[in-house]
Amino acid sequence: MQTRLSAAFLATPAGQEAYAILRKCVHCGFCTATCPTYQLLGDELDGPRGRIYLIKEMLEGAEPSRATQLHLDRCLTCRACETTCPSGVAYGRLLDIGRHHIEQVVPRTVRERLFRRALLTIVPYRNRFAALLRLGRALRGLMPTSLRRAVPVARPAGTWPGPRHQRRMLVLSGCAQSVTAPDINAAAARVLDRLGISLIAVRDGCCGALAHHLSQEDRSRAQMRRNIDAWWPEIARGTEALVVTASGCGAMIRDYGTLLRDDPGYAPKAARIAELMRDISQVIAQELARSGVPHERIASGKARPRVAFHSPCTLQHGLQIRGVIERLLERVGYTLTSVADGHLCCGSAGSYSLLQPAISGQLKANKLAALQADAPDVIATANIGCLLHLASGSDRPVRHWIELLAEAIASSA
Repeated sequence: MQTRLSAAFLATPAGQEAYAILRKCVHCGFCTATCPTYQLLGDELDGPRGRIYLIKEMLEGAEPSRATQLHLDRCLTCRACETTCPSGVAYGRLLDIGRHHIEQVVPRTVRERLFRRALLTIVPYRNRFAALLRLGRALRGLMPTSLRRAVPVARPAGTWPGPRHQRRMLVLSGCAQSVTAPDINAAAARVLDRLGISLIAVRDGCCGALAHHLSQEDRSRAQMRRNIDAWWPEIARGTEALVVTASGCGAMIRDYGTLLRDDPGYAPKAARIAELMRDISQVIAQELARSGVPHERIASGKARPRVAFHSPCTLQHGLQIRGVIERLLERVGYTLTSVADGHLCCGSAGSYSLLQPAISGQLKANKLAALQADAPDVIATANIGCLLHLASGSDRPVRHWIELLAEAIASSA
C-alpha cells in the first residue's frame, strides 16, 4: 500500500512499525470474508480493509472524526483477518497504534470516559471486582432476567494439589477469572499433578490486556511490570513455563516482549516471559506426547457428555492453536459435535460486550445457535471472557475445557 506517513510520526518507533505493516497490505479484501463486524454491518469501513484505510489516512495527517473513532471502536480485535491474510499484515498491532493515536486527538463524551474509567478501576483489581460481584449476587433475585443471567453464580475452587514434584510451572492467577471461576486453575493443577508437574500460583494480577485495548498504555505497561516482578523469583528458580488457562491473557502475555522492548529495565525479562508462556493445552499435549501414552483414550469409564467446543479468537487467531483441545477431549472419551463458522467471534472480546452491546449481542446469538445446533450436552471453551459471555445466553452449561478433562481423568483413576 502506498503510504506517506507524516515525518514527525514516521520518526517514532510506532510510526516505523505502522509504516511496515501498511506497506504489506495489497487491498485484496480476503479479510472481509472472515470479519464478524463486516458480515453483520456490510460496511467497508467496518471491515479490516476499510479500517486500514482510515488508520492510514489519519497517520498521514488527515484529521480523524468521531465517525473514524466509531469504526475503530467497533473492531473486536478478533484477528480472524490475520489468519486469512495472504500477505501477513499484522492488523492487530496496526489497530493498537491507530486507536492510541485517535484517543489523543478525538475527545470522548463524558459518559464514555466515566464508563471506561470505571472498567479500568474495578475489573483488573481482584478485591474490587470480587466486592462488586458479591453485591451483584446478593441483588440477583431483584434483577431482570437478562441482567440476572449476566451475573455468574459462585463456583467452589475445588482441591489444588500442594507442590510435591520436582518439575514446577507457574500459572497466571489474573483478575476476572480468579474471582468468577477459581475452579479453572485448580482443575489445571490437578491435571498437571497427574502428569508429575506442580502448578504454582503467585500473587500477580491483570495481564494488562484491558488497559491495552482501551489505549491506556502506561497503565497496561505498569501491570505488565508488576506481573514480571511477581513471577521472576520463581522463574529464577528454574520454573519450566508460565501456564495460562485464559487464552485472552495468553495472547497478551505472548506480546510482553514486543510491548516492553523499549524498556531497558524490563525488556530482557519481558522477552523471557513471552518465551515461557504456554497455553495449558500446549503443556498437556506435549506431556502426553513425551510420555509415550498410546493414542487412545487416557481415561476410561462411563460414557461422557457430547461437547460443543468454542475456540476463542485469542486461541485460534491470536495464539494460532487449532485442534489441540478438541483432540485432547476426544482422547478422554468426549464426543465433539459439529459447529458451523467456528472461526467467527462470539462477541465477548474483553470489554467489547460492555462497550458495543448491540453488535456483541447479535454475535453471541449467532454463536450460540451454531454451538447448540447439534444438541450438545455442554459447551466448552478456553477463555473466561467467552465462557461468561456465552453462559449469559446459553440453554446449556458452559464450562472451561480443562474442567471436563480433569473430571474425566479423575473418574478413571
